[in-house]
Amino acid sequence: MPPTDTHLRLTWPQWQGGGTPSIRALAPEFPLDIARRGYAVGSAVLEAVLPPHDGPTATVPVTLTDHGLDERDGIEAKTVIVEQLAGAFEAIRQHDPARITTLGGECAVSVAPFSELARRYGDDLAVVWIDSHPDIGTPKSEYPGFHAMAVAALTGHADPDVLALLPATVSPQRVALVGLHSWTQDDFPNVAEWGIQSYAPDDLRQSSQPLLEWLAATGCSRVAIHFDVDAVDADEVVLGLGMEAHGLTSAEVRRIVADITDAADVVGLTVAEFYPRQVMRLQQILDGFPLLSAS
Repeated sequence: MPPTDTHLRLTWPQWQGGGTPSIRALAPEFPLDIARRGYAVGSAVLEAVLPPHDGPTATVPVTLTDHGLDERDGIEAKTVIVEQLAGAFEAIRQHDPARITTLGGECAVSVAPFSELARRYGDDLAVVWIDSHPDIGTPKSEYPGFHAMAVAALTGHADPDVLALLPATVSPQRVALVGLHSWTQDDFPNVAEWGIQSYAPDDLRQSSQPLLEWLAATGCSRVAIHFDVDAVDADEVVLGLGMEAHGLTSAEVRRIVADITDAADVVGLTVAEFYPRQVMRLQQILDGFPLLSAS
């Protein structure tokens, strides 16, 4: 049996939930077959640059083929997303971790680890979702990319095949959206209807206190933090697929995360949506160089 305090590092290079409309619009400098796999490259870069992990590690199997990319039931690539979600749960359950750090991949990589943590900790788990976008789309939304449905899935508003895999969901009253300032109009009502708390960048510029007061009011002693790197102001540095200006600064993100860490026990952390354009350009330059071919 694994120890009860196991901290798992999970690498999940899922790219299929990125949504072709976004990929085409926001990464036109790359051919589509290269652009759509950029999130997988980002996951590998994160794994390479972060300090070694003192604990078990696991990698969720993710196909790089075009298997299962068709839209079904309002979700692009639903077939492969459901398969990989099941694979993520299998990888996590081999360790029964008390803490999970996840390196993605697009935003949907938080669904499995946060759901497992919700099963373990129940009503004692809050979720802080740091992102420029709300990720509260559903299969009825106009946009079919599953990465934009991650928070909806975690709060129980998802496709039945996805929900059937989740061991637990998180009450919307225990979820806060932080850094939110880029909306999709057809999903706007979901935040108020479901009761999710949201904070625009300007709400937390000077202090994390409003968020800390919300966290205290939940009564939760444990928290899972999702960090979508596009929450960082694109005028400072472009880290994600989209170039979202007027977001949180990197210093503000670091302060918010540090303040949460002081206020609660962080049992989950995801870093997601890193889209390393320079690395992908280098891949293109090196393609076909002598001695670099796999054959």
